[in-house]
Amino acid sequence: MEFLNRIFRGDKVVWIVFMLLLLISIVEVFSAASMLTYGKENYWWPIREHSINILLGFTVVYAAHLIPYRFYKAVPLVLVPLSIGMLVWVLVKGVATNGAARWIDLGFITIQPSELAKVGVIMGTALILSRTQGEEGANTNAMKWILWMTGAVCGLIISENLSTALLLFGVVFLMMYVGRVPMKQLGKVVLAIVVVGTLFGSLLLLPYKTLDSVPGLNRLTTWKARFERFFDKSDPVPAAKFQITDENYQETHAAMAIASSNVIGRGPGNSVERDYLPQAYSDFIFAIIVEELGLLGGAFVVFLYIVLLVRAAKIAQKCRGYFPAFLVMGCALMLVAQATINMLVAVGLFPVTGQPLPLISRGGTSTIINCGYIGMILSVSYYTEKMMADAQTSSVEQTEEDIPEILRDEN
Repeated sequence: MEFLNRIFRGDKVVWIVFMLLLLISIVEVFSAASMLTYGKENYWWPIREHSINILLGFTVVYAAHLIPYRFYKAVPLVLVPLSIGMLVWVLVKGVATNGAARWIDLGFITIQPSELAKVGVIMGTALILSRTQGEEGANTNAMKWILWMTGAVCGLIISENLSTALLLFGVVFLMMYVGRVPMKQLGKVVLAIVVVGTLFGSLLLLPYKTLDSVPGLNRLTTWKARFERFFDKSDPVPAAKFQITDENYQETHAAMAIASSNVIGRGPGNSVERDYLPQAYSDFIFAIIVEELGLLGGAFVVFLYIVLLVRAAKIAQKCRGYFPAFLVMGCALMLVAQATINMLVAVGLFPVTGQPLPLISRGGTSTIINCGYIGMILSVSYYTEKMMADAQTSSVEQTEEDIPEILRDEN
């Protein structure tokens, strides 16, 4: 047991949740990737590639959890400007998939800059909030700096990936609330969101031909179609309403996958709808999980994400400084919020988006970045526990005299 404690440092519950999510990922991606298997004519290729990504992600977790969390304060100073530059590059020469340019092809690897931007903004927000804390909360400049940074990143993401931009902004808003940004300022942000949302909704009321001519927003027609399908409840004829078309193909087969399940499901590897869902191994993998593992399996996955958020909150409560507390909450909120959106889409309670299920869906950049979130949570957990133990035993005196100011812990 002592050996395992030395190898797997930090919160053991987070480690267990992480391992269980990876185990589910391996089983369900292998099952859901039948279309990739058919396309490659190689039975083992999808799971082999996914396993490599998981091994890389596990390596990231292990390396990240060994790094003292104070050193993460310097990362956003480099990562935010770098990701902004990469997002600009995507807009100019990005690789398009399914009508959206979101990737940079480096030849030997394909990178999704929006994932790097998300982690950079989360870390940057935690740093700003920690540096602006006073007795009554964050000072008035905190929100200005955070919104400038978040606005620049979201502005570059939104044209090709609306859901990611909204997800990132929503998590940052929650972090500002947790970070004690004045309620008056947060109220102004909410008012601005209502105004912008109203204008955006009015824009989507325009005809499709008009939307096609709007510069810089080439996916407006896609957004309009998705919102119309989601909110359209006017068709009085059930047979016509649920007819499978090119527009509702994914949503309908996801609904069929969930409807055909029961308490225990069809069993791993026995999905039927995986052969019809184009993104069965990614955006709609939760529907396959429910189909194969049943309502109990789907509920268990939901339970794992809830446990992750609760454990993160408990870790944050133990933190001695502001930065680790805000960092761990930002990482957990991003993972859980993205998982919530993915699952709501799969069960038909949210318009279709391109959000994968964190730590389960097949992916390269997203898998590694999501593992990075777990690694930072474990780092905060381990080094917080270590400092508490050192303080109790008085065996190690904590000093920061030789540490650069930006890397010091706040009281």
